[in-house]
Amino acid sequence: MASKTFAIKFFSLLISSFALMKMATAGDPDILSDFIVPPNVTVDGNFFTFTGMRSLIAAGPPTAFKVSKAALAEFPALNGQSVSIAVLEFAAGTTNPPHTHPRSAELLFLIDGTLQVGFVDTTNKLFTQTLQTGDMFVFPKGLVHFQYNAAAKAPAIAVSAFGSANAGTVSLPNTLFNTSIDDNVLALSFKTDVATIQHLKAGLAPKP
Repeated sequence: MASKTFAIKFFSLLISSFALMKMATAGDPDILSDFIVPPNVTVDGNFFTFTGMRSLIAAGPPTAFKVSKAALAEFPALNGQSVSIAVLEFAAGTTNPPHTHPRSAELLFLIDGTLQVGFVDTTNKLFTQTLQTGDMFVFPKGLVHFQYNAAAKAPAIAVSAFGSANAGTVSLPNTLFNTSIDDNVLALSFKTDVATIQHLKAGLAPKP
């Protein structure tokens, strides 16, 4: 029963959150038609419908951090419309690591639980807040930011609106330690040794 109540609450608040998309700053170029249709696609109501969030409605509380997106890659009808959303599910004690969205600001609406959020501006000043259910927080375009559910037991659910159909995500941990940047470059940059860098990379390596 608790799981069903959680799902109903999630569903009702998700519907209202779509209004937030109009508040996000548009970052995509204007188009010269009503909408853009990919080649060899039949245009009817199905083209403008995204069903990928249905599985969230019947699901219980999250057991890990998970992002479910409705962006250009998942929903081609968004091409040229300058909108997209993501549903962020946080199990207790989980985080969305520091990252950036190079093509859009992010407007986050906290549907359930509490979240510690923050971003760093170009002067290296940190802005943080502890959000309560019903709060919103804006992460300016291109700035490093994070979200963290510090609760010991309670999950948190948020919906983020973007002013781009393809806001992009650059994860700092993955970009720095899960690519081919030379270990010596990273060691010098972080004023540490190569062994420490390799240890960090090992922690981010895909598990077999």
